[in-house]
Amino acid sequence: MNREYHKWHSPHLERDMELLVFGHTGARVIVFPTRDGRFFDYENWKMVEALREKIVKGYIQLYCVDSHDRFSLYANWMRPEDRMKRHLDFERYILDEVIPFTRDRNPHPSLIAHGCSLGGYHAMNIGLRHPERFDKIVALSGRFDLTQPIGTFRGLFDGYYDDLIYFNNPSHFVPLIEDESLLQRLRKLTIVFVTGDSDVFLANNRAFSRALWQKKIPHTFAVWEGEAHRPRQWRQMVRLYL
Repeated sequence: MNREYHKWHSPHLERDMELLVFGHTGARVIVFPTRDGRFFDYENWKMVEALREKIVKGYIQLYCVDSHDRFSLYANWMRPEDRMKRHLDFERYILDEVIPFTRDRNPHPSLIAHGCSLGGYHAMNIGLRHPERFDKIVALSGRFDLTQPIGTFRGLFDGYYDDLIYFNNPSHFVPLIEDESLLQRLRKLTIVFVTGDSDVFLANNRAFSRALWQKKIPHTFAVWEGEAHRPRQWRQMVRLYL
C-alpha cells in the first residue's frame, strides 16, 4: 500500500501542518482527526488497515490531516468569538491548501469528507457548507451542535453567539436554509452519519436527521448498539459506510 508523509508551512494557519496519504488513486477522502487528535491517529487505530482492500484496489485514497482544535474551538484562553474565526482559518487551509494538494496528486473527481467524534463534526460542517466541493460525507459518532453542553461535554463558546457560530453548527443552520439552489446542491450529496444508542450525542443526531428530512435532504442515519464511540466500532463502520 502506498504511504506518504507530507509537511508544509500553512499561510492560513501560520504554522507547520502534517498529513499522511494512503493509496494511489480512487475517490479522495479527507480524514479529520478526533478532538485535538493527530494526523497519525487514524493509522495507529488500525482504521487504515480496516480499509486496506479498498485502498489497494484503488477505490479510495486517504488524506489524514492534522488537528487545529487546540488553536481554535478548544482554545479556552481565546475569546469565544475568536475561536470560530481561527476555526475558519482551518477551513481555508483545507479548501485552499489540502484540496488542491489532493487534486494535484490524484485527478479523481470524487471528494469525501470523513471523520470520527469531533472529526465527524468537521466532516459534516465543511461538507454542508461547501457542497460544490464534496460528493460525500461520512461522520461517525459526531456532534453537530457545539454550542450546548451535552453530558460531560461543555458548550464551546461560553454562551456567546454570533453569525459565524450559527453558520458553523449544522444543527442550527440546516433547519433554516431557504435558498432552493443551495438545497438542490445539498440533496445531491451522499450523507452518512452513525452513532450509538447510548452515545451522549444520540438525541442531537436524531434531531439533525429530522432537520435534514424536513429539508428533503436524503441521508443515511444509522444507530449502533452501545456507545459505539471507539476505534473498535469505527473500524467496522468504515468498512460499511466509506
